Amino acid sequence: MRVVRVLADNPGPFTLEGTNTWIVGERPSLVIDPGPEDDRHLAAVAKEAGDVAAILVTHAHPDHAPGAGALARQVGAPVMAFRPGPGQERIRDRQVVEADGLRLRVVHTPGHTPDHVVLWAAPQAALLTGDAVLGRGTSVVNPPEGDLTAYLRSLRRMQALEPRVLYPGHGPTVFEAAAKLEEYVSHRAMRERQVVDALRDGPRTARDIVPGIYGEYPPDLLPVAERQVLAHLVKLEQEGIVERTGGGEAALFRLIGGRPCDRCGHPAMAHSRLCRRCSLDALQEEPAPAPGSE
Repeated sequence: MRVVRVLADNPGPFTLEGTNTWIVGERPSLVIDPGPEDDRHLAAVAKEAGDVAAILVTHAHPDHAPGAGALARQVGAPVMAFRPGPGQERIRDRQVVEADGLRLRVVHTPGHTPDHVVLWAAPQAALLTGDAVLGRGTSVVNPPEGDLTAYLRSLRRMQALEPRVLYPGHGPTVFEAAAKLEEYVSHRAMRERQVVDALRDGPRTARDIVPGIYGEYPPDLLPVAERQVLAHLVKLEQEGIVERTGGGEAALFRLIGGRPCDRCGHPAMAHSRLCRRCSLDALQEEPAPAPGSE
């Protein structure tokens, strides 16, 4: 499978070297994430792509999607997105997009955004991951658009595909895909433990928790770090492990699970010996009643 990267000229702390526009296949090709509406970048993409069957967008963020319309006019190809804009076609979970024998399957992976998808080339065990997994660093989950519970579920869905190589929306190609995905899952688990530990001495705001976890980060990244802490607090609130008092930036969060889960050690839900996940697992493990039993 031919895979070519054209790098957009939009480097930054969250885009790394810039947005990766991926060209997959040839005669015709598929273009993934045309990036910003930058004439030089789009001209380079059109030249490298040649005949284009379709332009696919992993999500609607401004560093990935705005160039789609202009590129479509240049190459005469449709734009396909999970949340399509005017004149675009909608793609759905598990849909297969084909071009001259190449098949990319759409996998809905919400969490970074509700509309996020990744694209799976099964014969090559290759996954084009957009912003769900980066080549370096971690993906931002920013509530309310970002949803950490959904994001962790999406990571597990990507792991289940067993990819060998990842082509991310930013950063270098990842040739140890399983290790990278496990790194992402482990990193989020570590951050959750840090957030819970920060609440053991009493109620805190998201901002109060940041210095103890992200103390080595430069000051200009701390507002984003605060949003990551908030994402964890929202997840823990949904699981019945913390409760919130007040609203906005001044909202206080406190632990209400008074003991660790008997199974995994994470905080248990209020009035329970298990955390939410282990409680669900235990329900699924209970044997069905025998026929005729009461």
